[in-house]
Amino acid sequence: MYIKRNISWHIILLYAWKNLIFFILYAGIIFYLYHALGWTHIDIPFQPLSVIGIAVAFYIGFKNSQSYDRFWEGRKIWGGIVNYSRTWANNVLSLVENDRKAQVTLIYRHIAWINALRIQLRQPNSFSIKENRALERIFDRHGERNPACDAAEQFLSTEEVNDLENRKNVATHLIKNQGKQLNQLLKEGKITEFDKQIFHHDLEEMYNLQGMCERIKNTPFPRQYAYFSTVFTWIFILLLPFGLLNVFETQLLSMDTALNWWYLGLMVFFSVLISWMFTTMEKVGSNSEDPFEGRINDVPMTALCRTIEIDLRDMLDEQNLPEKVQPQQNILY
Repeated sequence: MYIKRNISWHIILLYAWKNLIFFILYAGIIFYLYHALGWTHIDIPFQPLSVIGIAVAFYIGFKNSQSYDRFWEGRKIWGGIVNYSRTWANNVLSLVENDRKAQVTLIYRHIAWINALRIQLRQPNSFSIKENRALERIFDRHGERNPACDAAEQFLSTEEVNDLENRKNVATHLIKNQGKQLNQLLKEGKITEFDKQIFHHDLEEMYNLQGMCERIKNTPFPRQYAYFSTVFTWIFILLLPFGLLNVFETQLLSMDTALNWWYLGLMVFFSVLISWMFTTMEKVGSNSEDPFEGRINDVPMTALCRTIEIDLRDMLDEQNLPEKVQPQQNILY
């Protein structure tokens, strides 16, 4: 999640530089053919092009609205994970009163679960968005794509880590192990059947929250909206310079020849500006489709996991608590 109030132009150019170069060259060539070589037959009326632009803008707006809903749902789910994590720790400390080791194990395993879930959600899939190399190097350098068991091993016993290495869904098995330990505590008389029911309600909610995250992760944004939004945007952009060819025709005929190139430059400028605005709007929606990828605009799961870890270990009265996660290049992961 990008946390600076104003997006830096460095980030903007990392996303846009290839398109900007293409727009400048494309518009410049078309305007040169029209005004310098006299290819006056290639111009098209601007009125139908404006209708296409309005239609594309509505389509992009719909896509962006639905993409933001996916992001906001993901953020609300992780808000629920934060709340239930505190509830879980409070129940452990209140109901498992005379077994410090069991308290630590149950709470630490929960911290392992949130970190395993975080890493699982950040694994790329077939429909994950692909950025240019410069952006991908930033994400790789920040190191947020690790195996799930690696994120959990510091909170678990060696035996449990070895068992998890061959599991397909590490987070699911961690909650299962919580239930098995609760059964053992019940057999030992350290909790009552009523206590166990309270704990299992918490585990059920954690499975629900995990399932909600996996639903968003494994269900791509409907491709008919995502794909045709891109197609329609580029159709409009490719037609745009042809519609702008004669926009300044009256001014060009009435001005001195020396000023003609100034107006030609304005044509290229406005063509590039409009093209950049439409591609940026389309890109914003695309980057919000999958909120768990660990990119600039995604849910800051690493920071949330660290917040939960600090809170839970503080509830255990530990002293050497970790520091909060700090943003890297204004990106909070």
